[in-house]
Amino acid sequence: MKARKAADLKGLPTNELVAFLKESEENITKLRFQLVLGQLQDTTSIRTMRKDIARMKTILAQRENSAN
Repeated sequence: MKARKAADLKGLPTNELVAFLKESEENITKLRFQLVLGQLQDTTSIRTMRKDIARMKTILAQRENSAN
């Protein structure tokens, strides 16, 4: 899994970013279950997904702060 760049995420509209964040959080839950069950081959995908989620949350917080 390839990490998404902050510049690419900043170009997305807020509603798409929120939807993408929700999808990513669901995916990381699935990855964690696969890890526990021993079915996950690429364990670095969890770290990458966590960082992507953090980037998205940071961008959303910046947008919220700039709107206020």
